[in-house]
Amino acid sequence: MSAVIQLVSTSEALLDRRLASLDDDDRAELSIDLSPKEAMLSYLQHAFPTRAMESFFDDDGNERSRPRSDPDGNPVHCPEALRMRDDMIELLGALPPIVPALDAIITRFGVDAVAEVTGRTRRLLRMPDGSQKLQSRSASSGIADANLFMAGRKRVLVFSDAGGTGRSYHASLAAPNQQRRVHFLLEPGWRADKAIQGLGRTNRTHQASAPIFRPVTTDCRGERRFISTIARRLDALGALTRGQRQTGGQNLFDAADNLESCYAQEALLKWYRLLHAGKLTSTTFATFCTRTGLKLEHEGGLIEQLPPIQRWLNRILALPIVLQNAIFDEFLGLVEARIEAAKKAGTFDAGVETVVADRLTIVEERDLFRDKGGATTQLLTLEAQWAVRITSLAEITARRERAGGRARAMRNGKSGKVALFVPDRPWLDEDGHPVPVWKAHRQGRTMLVPQNDLDESHWEDIDPDTFGTLWQAEAEQAAAHPHTERFFLATGRLLPIWNLLGDEAQVRRVVTQEGRSFLGRIVPTDAVNALLTKLGITDQIALSADELVRAALGGKVVSIHAARGLSLKRSRVNGEQRLEVVGFDPRGLASWKARGAYTEVIQFQTRLFLPVAVATQAIAEMAA
Repeated sequence: MSAVIQLVSTSEALLDRRLASLDDDDRAELSIDLSPKEAMLSYLQHAFPTRAMESFFDDDGNERSRPRSDPDGNPVHCPEALRMRDDMIELLGALPPIVPALDAIITRFGVDAVAEVTGRTRRLLRMPDGSQKLQSRSASSGIADANLFMAGRKRVLVFSDAGGTGRSYHASLAAPNQQRRVHFLLEPGWRADKAIQGLGRTNRTHQASAPIFRPVTTDCRGERRFISTIARRLDALGALTRGQRQTGGQNLFDAADNLESCYAQEALLKWYRLLHAGKLTSTTFATFCTRTGLKLEHEGGLIEQLPPIQRWLNRILALPIVLQNAIFDEFLGLVEARIEAAKKAGTFDAGVETVVADRLTIVEERDLFRDKGGATTQLLTLEAQWAVRITSLAEITARRERAGGRARAMRNGKSGKVALFVPDRPWLDEDGHPVPVWKAHRQGRTMLVPQNDLDESHWEDIDPDTFGTLWQAEAEQAAAHPHTERFFLATGRLLPIWNLLGDEAQVRRVVTQEGRSFLGRIVPTDAVNALLTKLGITDQIALSADELVRAALGGKVVSIHAARGLSLKRSRVNGEQRLEVVGFDPRGLASWKARGAYTEVIQFQTRLFLPVAVATQAIAEMAA
């Protein structure tokens, strides 16, 4: 692989200021510090509050404060404040300098390994003996370095905004260096369009492989403030340019990264209430108000106009990092719980998502509606097939070892599938109590499972040897049998039938193997025939028994036999999920039982259930 690093700052302006302040003797032996230390120390020197204050009473009898002055009118400074300021300046001045990212990369890997494509005309190099050397760069230096990178003679390329326009750094089939690119987004900057333009430098047509994008952050939660801003702007950019938010963000950011979304705003209001009620563990109400300077209370209750999330985020940045992280973990727990709840309820707005599959074919096309102008609405039956992403036994074992003794190897008692459960960031419930959450790693996918759902499930702990054997068997099976799924897409002129498509507005863009592109709304499997009936189309789509069972397990109420009024749905009984048959004829119970069904009398009502193992065959026979 070859590394491509995208950044914004090159520190050239700071270097020019440092050089301008040197005399001839200093230039002969360079010792320049390009860290932001000077700006920080200057800020402390001039802005640190050292002025002594005194209290007085105004004409209305209110006690106020004002700066003190001596009899000659000169300001009086507090000796304790002066000492604190000088001690802080002394400590910061003794800390090692923070080297600019661009210079640190060049120093670490060397000029012979790093291609620099920026607009700076000179740079400061650190020699092996520790001395510094000033090197001039011509306008063609960047082009020459880029050519060396594409030829494979340099494996690392760093570019700024000046090198992000009109250049290509992808694994081109026409270039000798066809190694896969790993694109590190080190500094996204504040211009979303520039960030997207930079990302496009490594992802272009006629390439040997697609790049791997790596947004770089630290473990300081306050940095989420800046990540949130660029994530929101990327979402807005994608929505404006192509009507597709994921296009703007390139799927680099999760919904929880946008801290200015409706879910984050709701979570912040809940966080304020929990803080005021004393139900948070990160900090107390009085401590938070004192440290941030925010006024949140009036006459014993929360004020009506609470600070917006932007101001809250800015004030959080002034807190010690340990406290920042603790507050953010609680806040993000509230955000993620709301996003997951919206996803389960089918109300989460993910924008326009592109269906990505190894093979996507149209099984059937049928017209649903045609207006007077000739515009049509179509229902497409699509079949998607993709190979399951295989996680090797070595990878899952390494992940378990990284988690230490906290990871749990488990097997589902019903399906027989295995998964590695690793503790994730806890959510917060409505009362402020932490809810433990596990990230379940399975073959081909991961999912978040709250502790209470795990307790009510069929997952059981198993020993590592058994887990390894079953995991390897699943990997071999998944490699031999690619996943196939059939779904339905309403496309064309959707506005006349929009309200007939249900409440879950899942918009998708699909591109078939033949190159045909469609944009439309997903029609849930259980709602297809109901939609056709509403439109007066008598030629119904024959759904397979397996599709009906899958839809029911997904939380839908599925019609098995419309004429008989038979339906299948998922019901929770005694803490477990079951498949229940609704609308059955009591005289046909013996027939259902012969096919593996069973009954229970619950609250004086006989209910009919189907085991998942026999459901598909039973439905196929009864629907015939």
